[in-house]
Amino acid sequence: MSMTNPKETMKALHTAADFLKQRLGEVPRRAIILGSGLGRFGETLRDTTVIPYGEIPGFPQTGVVGHRGALISGRCGDTPVIAMSGRFHMYEGHPLSTVVFPARTLAMAGVRTLIITNAAGGVNEAFRPGDLMRIRDHINFTGRNPLEGDNLDDLGARFPDMSQVYSPRLGKLMFDLAREQGLDLKEGVYVWMTGPSYETPAEVRMARIVGGDAVGMSTVPEAIAANHIVFKNEDGKEERVEIGGISLITNMASGILPQPLTHEEVTETANEASERFTKLVTALMQRI
Repeated sequence: MSMTNPKETMKALHTAADFLKQRLGEVPRRAIILGSGLGRFGETLRDTTVIPYGEIPGFPQTGVVGHRGALISGRCGDTPVIAMSGRFHMYEGHPLSTVVFPARTLAMAGVRTLIITNAAGGVNEAFRPGDLMRIRDHINFTGRNPLEGDNLDDLGARFPDMSQVYSPRLGKLMFDLAREQGLDLKEGVYVWMTGPSYETPAEVRMARIVGGDAVGMSTVPEAIAANHIVFKNEDGKEERVEIGGISLITNMASGILPQPLTHEEVTETANEASERFTKLVTALMQRI
């Protein structure tokens, strides 16, 4: 699905958002996008409604191993939450309008806090596979932007500010919760590259030189699109989606260790770290 006409795009977003409202009744204000191998959190929710992506207007199926391809609405403790188990990537051939369609739909349906997660390669040589990293900022190395084309004026400004995409408040809360759990939470800059080939050693060195700590193939377009959206609340004041980002370092990026990279390694490490990830995210959702 590629939509270049703003009216068509807004119509599709309203259709998808209305579908979620009808299926879920009251849409939770908190949502999380789960990266490769991180779907276990969705399995911990109770009183769930599971909607395969293929049933949601405008959503294609996800074709990546480790991505379930379903929206799960349920309770994290007593907190209503939406978990998106799987996402769409540009390397699958999807246009960026499709890649960010779920994030925009969630916001249109009523989500106001969005946690975006991913499996990433470690660029910072102090990191180790299995580490969790709070995303402080990002670098876009793809040369593409989900806001290309005619601006969706109904959502936000033509030239949105990007100085604080990832909420400092959520970042502090992540570190407070990690400290309570005895977890050594890292912090750093996430670098977005197109994939699907893993980065070369030279590209990893370049990412490190410019300040990157982790590298991956997702997250940034969703964060840009969600940051673009501005709502007016009942008092007429502007309201934005608060964004948090977490990377699971599933492997050290190319050239750091003397072995080739595989997707099996990514999913294996994600499975091993899923308990710590789930524990942190569960506490985060309940304390936001």
